[in-house]
Amino acid sequence: MFKNKKFFVLGMGKSGISVAKLLAPDNEVLITDVKCDDFKLIKELEDLGISVVITKEQEEVFNSSFDYVVKNPGVKLDHPVVLRANRLGIPVITELEVGYLYLPKVKIIGITGSNGKTTTTTLIYEMLKAASLPVHLAGNIGIPLCGIIDKIKEGDILVIEVSSHQLVNLDKFKADVSVLTNLSEVHLDHFGTYENYKKTKMRIFNNQTDKDLAILNGGDSEVVRLTKNIPSRKLYFSSVSSEADIYFNGSGIVYKGEEIVNVSDIRVKGVHNYENIMAAILVSFEFGVSLDAIKEVLNNFAGVPHRLEFVTKIHGRDFYNDSKATNVKSTITALNSFDNDVILILGGLDRGHSFDGLKPYLKHVTNIVCYGETKNRIKDFAEKCNIDVTVTDNLEEATKAAYNISSEGDTILLSPACASWDQFKSFEERGDEFKNIVESFK
Repeated sequence: MFKNKKFFVLGMGKSGISVAKLLAPDNEVLITDVKCDDFKLIKELEDLGISVVITKEQEEVFNSSFDYVVKNPGVKLDHPVVLRANRLGIPVITELEVGYLYLPKVKIIGITGSNGKTTTTTLIYEMLKAASLPVHLAGNIGIPLCGIIDKIKEGDILVIEVSSHQLVNLDKFKADVSVLTNLSEVHLDHFGTYENYKKTKMRIFNNQTDKDLAILNGGDSEVVRLTKNIPSRKLYFSSVSSEADIYFNGSGIVYKGEEIVNVSDIRVKGVHNYENIMAAILVSFEFGVSLDAIKEVLNNFAGVPHRLEFVTKIHGRDFYNDSKATNVKSTITALNSFDNDVILILGGLDRGHSFDGLKPYLKHVTNIVCYGETKNRIKDFAEKCNIDVTVTDNLEEATKAAYNISSEGDTILLSPACASWDQFKSFEERGDEFKNIVESFK
């Protein structure tokens, strides 16, 4: 816990607000953002004794009198305040690190990875909850840890989704169980190189000892290689190797030589989801959850919003919202889940990454509809692949175009392979917009 310290909180998102409120009673707190039109929120923070500064020149209100900078996960590492803090030797930390230091004695399950974090986190939480364990959900899933500190008691279990942006500034944080779902080349605009990104992901194992547990994707060669020398006890899940502790054999999930879950028991579809489920099962078994409780969750779990989410069927066309697919690997995962004709909607923020990785997975794609900053690069890619392509300006035009060229029996899939920030505040907003457009077709 912190007392009589001076904090500079960079960013007024959910995590920034929650950490400022937690710190305010015993510390001096200034919170800043480049824009905030919520005057009610500003007054609420000021009434708590928090200084609020809205300015594009945030570095001008930052000086050496501050003891800590708390960085919102979305703030880049080359932000002027972060660079200046580094030069001055002022620690740059995250809301998650602050929250961790306020916790009583609890068990922590930390989940990270390039894809599948939220689904795996949600599954673990639901399985532990089904066993009536005292469990809380927090982290990158949209629930800041600092915002639930007052609900957590000694002996409780925390299931925390941890993003790479949170990991980069963690120091004391330690998970009793760490889960690494997979690794792929994402967020290179933030980390510069894939090597930097992978090093950051490995921080989920920081501070673990041989008394702690790592749950790892045994079918991901980079995960296996990079975790070879960590001190933690290791358990592996895999959709490609029967040598893992738990594996998918094509029709079900096998543990200790026995098929414990058949695909007919599982509501969500796709091998990627079976991998997420296997990771969650390994964690649940560690906490004594029964197979019956696990199966109950799997029978009812329909996935999380914006992750290959079934929207509706209209005139024989199935609509799927996979707005969370902000990189090529996620879109590949989605495409592998279908064996009927697919009209694929791609596009969004241009981070400069190549779309060539999609080419081997387009066998069921009859048309590509593209929009946003990347539309012209996607058009060139589609033409190289000899796939019919329709170019539009925005998601509404793209969705309408996809519907107009579709036939009965087709799947219309929004799996953009791009971030949303060229036209939307978040992938959630993009996914909600897609669902609203689809509903208007009824």
